[in-house]
Order: sequence, then structure tokens, then C-alpha cells
Amino acid sequence: MVYAIGDIHGCSGLLQEIVDGIRSDARDRKASRRVLVFLGDYVNRGSCSRAVVELARDPGLPGFEIAALKGNNEDLLLRFLEGNLSVGAHWLDYGGAETLHSYGLTVANPRARDPAELDELRWRSETLPDYGVSNAVPQAEEKACLEELRREFEARLPQSHLEFLRSLRIGHREGDYYFVHAGIRPGVPLDEQTDPDRMWIRQSFLDSDADHGAVVVHGHSITSAPEVRRNRIGIDTGAYLSGILTCLVLEGSERMFLQTG
Repeated sequence: MVYAIGDIHGCSGLLQEIVDGIRSDARDRKASRRVLVFLGDYVNRGSCSRAVVELARDPGLPGFEIAALKGNNEDLLLRFLEGNLSVGAHWLDYGGAETLHSYGLTVANPRARDPAELDELRWRSETLPDYGVSNAVPQAEEKACLEELRREFEARLPQSHLEFLRSLRIGHREGDYYFVHAGIRPGVPLDEQTDPDRMWIRQSFLDSDADHGAVVVHGHSITSAPEVRRNRIGIDTGAYLSGILTCLVLEGSERMFLQTG
């Protein structure tokens, strides 16, 4: 049987609650194999990203196979650490300051583009090169600040956390289900999907009624309740805003949901 957890975004208390719920649920089921899939976006937005990464590294579920996937926020974090300052600027626009704070760093002047502008960019990002990530071009003075911040973050980030983030997969298949952070490009075979699409795609995937060759289980796009379609199941219920973290439970042909709150 399979448990899949949606976008956590720095909400360690909610993650602990859902892990406890999984432990209790699994105790009541007979299964020869148990798999836990994290759909990515462990960091940003919420205040406890460090604690989330620590718990995701070891959720305390003996006997479970763990498939930890990479979300777009981890993609940004890693690219920033590698020295891409434009990506770092974009990461700060979408809650990176909260992640840095959880690792003991204070961002004196976090970037804060207009929320309406950021929301508009989010929904048209797949029409832009690199999903619009490199649009946030920092000026010279800001580059110096970002580089200093990058070095401080690199020094503060535990090696075990860096190794976990670097180990994250892009997709995972279990029978008739394909797990990924954001979605897939409609019309492209699963084994030919690109990493950026699987971490960043939105509108064209959400609007598609195509048969993808598997039911795609994804997060990335917030809905007030799990969204179940013929070809996909979306389980990002906006934990950092709603207080509701969702876990999809799959056992044979049965589907159910565990939620916090």
C-alpha cells in the first residue's frame, strides 16, 4: 500500500501529525509492502523548514520504503547554493527567507515583489524560459548581499540535510500511479518527461483530460480539497495557509485521504 503526502512548506507540526496518522492507519491494515511518497516542497512559506527536512529524512516509520521527491522550492534552493544568484532572488520571493530563518539566518531585506505580480507569474510561468525563474535579475549591490547570504546558508546547512536534498528524486511509479511534484507535459510519454516540467508545470497539465498512461498524483497547485480526476489526483491543500496537510492512501483499488486538523 502507498501513502503520498502533499506540499508541506515548513509546517513541521502538521507533518508530525500526518506521520502519526499514517502510523496508526498502517497498524490497522495488513500489507506485505508499505511505501511513503513525499511529493516535494518541504521548505519555504512556513516557519519550520529545518524541522521538516529533519523529519522527512527519518519519519520514524519502520518497514516503510521512502520515496522522497523534489519540488520546485528544493530545486531553487539547490541552484542557489550552487551559485545561481538570480535563482536565489526568485527563491526569496517565494518564501526563502522563512527557510533561512529556520536555519538561524536573518534576511535584513528579503525580496518582496508584489503578491499579485508573483501570482500572475506563477500561472504564466510555463510560457517563459526556465519557468520564469531567471526573471528576477539582481542588481550589483543585491548580488553582493545574495552571495554573502548563500555562503552563510551553505555554512549553516547540516551536511545530512544537503545530502537529503541532493538525493531527492523527480518521479516515482507504483503500478497505475505516477507520483511527481507538479505534473507532466500532456502528450509526452512518461519516460520522456523533463525534470523542469515535472517540478514546475501547471496550467496545461491541470487543464488536460488526456490519458497520461498512469494516474498522476501531484501537489504544487493549491486546492481547498483533494482534486480527483480521471487522469490525476491533486493533494496540495495549502498546508501553510489552511493548516490542512493531505495524505493520499492507496490500497489496491481503494483510495482514501488522511488530513490534519
